[in-house]
Amino acid sequence: MADAVRRALADGRRLAVEAGTGVGKSFAYLVPAIEIVSRKKTKVLISTFTICLQEQLIDKDIPFLQANLGVSFNAALAKGRGNYLCKRRLKSVIGRRRMLFDEWADELDSIFEWSVGTRDGSLSDIPFLPTPTVWEAVNSEHGNCTARQCEHFADCFYRKARRRLESADIIVANHSLMFSDLVLKEQGFGLLAGYEDVIIDEAHNIEHIAEDHFGIDISSYRVRRLLNELYNPVKHKGFCSYKDAKAAIDIVLAANKASEKFFRQVRSWFETHEKAFSGRCYKNFVDDFLSGQLKKLRVELSSLANKEKNIDDKFELIRYANRCSELIKELDSFLLQKLEGHIYWVEGSGAGRKTIHLRSAPLDVGPDIRRCLFDKFGSVVMTSATLSSDGSNEASGFEFFAGRIGLEDFEALKLGSPFDYKEQVKMYIEKSMPDPNEEKFVPAAVEAVKKYLLQTEGRAFLLFTSYEMLERMSAEINQWLAENKIELLQQASRVDRSSLLKYFKTGKRKVLFGTDSFWQGVDVPGEALSNVIIVRLPFAVPDRPLIAGRIEQIQQQGGNAFVEYQLPMAIIKFKQGFGRLIRNKTDTGIIVVLDSRIINKSYGRQFLSAIPECTIEIKGS
Repeated sequence: MADAVRRALADGRRLAVEAGTGVGKSFAYLVPAIEIVSRKKTKVLISTFTICLQEQLIDKDIPFLQANLGVSFNAALAKGRGNYLCKRRLKSVIGRRRMLFDEWADELDSIFEWSVGTRDGSLSDIPFLPTPTVWEAVNSEHGNCTARQCEHFADCFYRKARRRLESADIIVANHSLMFSDLVLKEQGFGLLAGYEDVIIDEAHNIEHIAEDHFGIDISSYRVRRLLNELYNPVKHKGFCSYKDAKAAIDIVLAANKASEKFFRQVRSWFETHEKAFSGRCYKNFVDDFLSGQLKKLRVELSSLANKEKNIDDKFELIRYANRCSELIKELDSFLLQKLEGHIYWVEGSGAGRKTIHLRSAPLDVGPDIRRCLFDKFGSVVMTSATLSSDGSNEASGFEFFAGRIGLEDFEALKLGSPFDYKEQVKMYIEKSMPDPNEEKFVPAAVEAVKKYLLQTEGRAFLLFTSYEMLERMSAEINQWLAENKIELLQQASRVDRSSLLKYFKTGKRKVLFGTDSFWQGVDVPGEALSNVIIVRLPFAVPDRPLIAGRIEQIQQQGGNAFVEYQLPMAIIKFKQGFGRLIRNKTDTGIIVVLDSRIINKSYGRQFLSAIPECTIEIKGS
């Protein structure tokens, strides 16, 4: 792998590498990256999906190589601007906190105390997690910076971080920041200093990250939060109250009513048409009561900013006016469906789906990725344990991944794992289970799960494809688990993912029920995880608007959506789920597949041929 990465960087080529768990992917791309930056005096950007991998690179792998390679180079971790404290904004907010954040005054005091001693000045360095509203009032923002006019310019945390990046030979960032930078570079700006080569680890996620960057997401919460920051009619607090801006307050109140009316009709439409259209909407599907009030608010805020003599307040007013402008532009684009090749839909989130979202995303994000990434950089190396969708060693196994991200003219390398899966893993397949779409599947699955949980005394992940089935199985098995002293941890509960995982690792006789985010990026080495139960094959639900739109697009082009899209995507996700079990050479355990289609359907063998060879026992045959 290191040889292939070295050639790709030297020759300005694109390379896709699938390397199994335990290969040492990070060393395999770091060593040639270090070689090229020391020889060519160029910069390399390394992008990852998870914070865990970024920390591993910056805190462990890179320092080790710096100490042992005898090569001089600098590496720096890049974070988005919003991760850094702005001392000017903090000072300004503390001065008017009683009118803005009375209930969070103590939290502001704690942030101030921390700011005096911190060297990093970033969110990850704070010993507690600030309330989002408070942090957004004091963080560093583009367009809300007085630059050299600021008394804190010399010791600005964000400026110091920028200088570190400018002098770095290797920049480590996440996929979201990378795409933010790529999009801004198309507009003549940029967040990250001039790198020439790109290495993308956990590359199987870049399509989904790109969807967010090239799409729209307007939520009722986002609008309400903006208006409440300006003036909260319940607490009679907010920026406009502090400035005694009566005209602006009146417009905020009118905008609040307009927002409630607008999202009430969106919710009504959604509840009426969800089953028929899966939330997909047409142009001007509701009346726009909101944009007019937002325009009035933007004009009033801009007028106040022009008259404002206090530099801090002036920039805050400009910031609020710009946020209104962004909402107006996105609402117009959504309701008129201006983005060609995008799909538009409504969805609900949170408890009782209380928060309403207007969403859009490209049906095919490949052209956007190709334009801003592959067309701009000669060397782009992509790696992951799950890039190919078949078991062959041929480049054809990468066609699905490459097609989804607009990757053309590339070299492919598929490497196995040094682990002995035949000795370390036993897979059980329940051949006689009902089809997962049948009503009797859940009761039958519950009985099978009991057997395998007793076999491993808990210590298991149950991987689901929907919260609905997770909750049904949880309800049916909960009492049995309690009787057998096996603790149930459930992703749908209020505990966040990282806390849930941390607690799972603390002891035996625990079982974790998880959906999408637990299929990948979760590392539990040792016997704490000895059993991974895949409840059903991870085919994407075809009634989700984006999935349904892509299926329709393929069918309209004369293709077979199941073979070309749904099946390869499910195979890659299946490989991710399988990969949760064995994380080092001493791990052992079982994989259980409750979906009988893996044996009873002709496409099932493609799932089995895509994973490392292991011992398989078919039950109920």
